[in-house]
Amino acid sequence: MSLATRNGTGSVDAPVNPPTVVRQRRVRPGLLGLAVLLIALGGLGSAFAVTSVRATGSYLAVARPVEVGREISAADLVTVQVAGGQGLRPVPAGRLDEVVGKRAAVALLPGTLLTLGQVTDDPLLGPGQQQIALGLETAQVPARELHPGDKVLLVSTPDDNADGGAAAAGTRFAATVIDMVSPANDDKVLYLALLTRDVPAVVALAAQERLAVVLTEAA
Repeated sequence: MSLATRNGTGSVDAPVNPPTVVRQRRVRPGLLGLAVLLIALGGLGSAFAVTSVRATGSYLAVARPVEVGREISAADLVTVQVAGGQGLRPVPAGRLDEVVGKRAAVALLPGTLLTLGQVTDDPLLGPGQQQIALGLETAQVPARELHPGDKVLLVSTPDDNADGGAAAAGTRFAATVIDMVSPANDDKVLYLALLTRDVPAVVALAAQERLAVVLTEAA
């Protein structure tokens, strides 16, 4: 190759730079495998997101506190939309009628999803127990409201016309509250779980209006 000079005196031979050879980068198999793995994981993540959205459904949640043993009403529950709720096993909103009327097996807290394991048809009676109902005046109730699971003592009061078959004053009978309702006359009806052997004596004392109710342990 020749180059022309500025003064036009001729050309001067100059060396020619050899062409630059660009080496091809070798692709490491490990990096290639990592890239494939990341792509696959990304696809799985997208599929999971789509599946979760498709799993959105209507379920039952607790709207207000429900004590253990209390009968569940429709007002205690609310319908909510939950994505991917199947893994939590909540009760679908369409099964509301199956839940209303059952009792809470555990304390139900507002804002939590309801599951079938939290409700029960079983009465709050233990082995060897029976249920009785006591009609009480408001002043005879040891608390403004007794709740299922509360422990009480039924204490016999003195009888001016005592006979040999009547229980002595001060006799105590342990019982567990199943429920308490307030009729229109503002009296109270107390439903209790009582040992079977104590039922006859307590029924007789209740007929004589010789029972006092003492709260010993709140649920």
